[in-house]
Amino acid sequence: MSESWPKHDMSFLQGRRPRRLRRTEWSRNMVRETELLPRDLIWPLFVIEGQNERTQIKTMPGVERLTIDLLVEAAKAARDAGIPALALFPNTPDHLRSEDGAEAYNPDNLMCRALAAIKSAVPEIGLIADVALDEYSSDGQDGLVRDGHILNDETVAAMVRSALVQAKAGADIIAPSDMMDGRVAAIRHALDADGFEHVQIMSYAAKYASCYYGPFREAVGSGSRLRGDKRTYQMDYANSDEALREIEQDIAEGADSVMIKPGMPYLDIVRRAKDAFNVPIYVYQVSGEYAMIELAGAAGAINRDAAVLESLWAFKRAGANGILTYYALEMARKLGR
Repeated sequence: MSESWPKHDMSFLQGRRPRRLRRTEWSRNMVRETELLPRDLIWPLFVIEGQNERTQIKTMPGVERLTIDLLVEAAKAARDAGIPALALFPNTPDHLRSEDGAEAYNPDNLMCRALAAIKSAVPEIGLIADVALDEYSSDGQDGLVRDGHILNDETVAAMVRSALVQAKAGADIIAPSDMMDGRVAAIRHALDADGFEHVQIMSYAAKYASCYYGPFREAVGSGSRLRGDKRTYQMDYANSDEALREIEQDIAEGADSVMIKPGMPYLDIVRRAKDAFNVPIYVYQVSGEYAMIELAGAAGAINRDAAVLESLWAFKRAGANGILTYYALEMARKLGR
């Protein structure tokens, strides 16, 4: 058989055979350009009122909302797996939601109590506090609304108050996710003036008006009450130069790191940001991305575990320093092994 197989003149390769490097696993590992480690992963967690309770999120199979006591246990598991930080999102009870979102700056709100409990029990892990009003407002918008319009400066003032109570409760990183103009500078000034110079700001600098947030809005209880859309403040997904302008402005205003959201559909933005700016770049593998992998895996359309790994490596390859992902604990444990 081998004698009858036609032989071709391959001299044109001049010794260049890239497959030699891919022939064995040890060789592939030796020349691998990108690393994916537990320290690259940030775990988003949803918190609810109650004791020893967990509730399923219908559109996010395998993800649960947790009461504070269970959140503390999750934080311990994350620490033990090598995850450096958690990102917290509260599901505020309906009776505490209002048009002005005042619960956002109640120092005894659900978010602040969760921050304090985790910081007391697991001081080694970083805590990232989301700052936006959609988790506290009765209309599901990230900003205050008047006559159908989203108010910028009034929203920023409310967010500053929210950031301060979160910092006092133990937040290590304030993460404004609203996309209001000037909020990074306002929050930085307020934190510094109140003695929180050490608290970082991770700005959602390029947050697109995306359909991929649907399951998240169910998780925090804002989806069913959302009136209108968020296109007047979140970014148009047709634009990429605009993202660089937004990132540049947030860095100038004092952001220590920036985030791009969603993740996989915006890898081009991650790459451009990494090339353009000398700050840590984070990406959020959002709820819709998670749901697509889970549902496709359950349907047998893809290998779920392989898809998870491939997606996370894509974020790192694009230039992300870290990834917010609901797979953080699962993948940190696998990568640790």
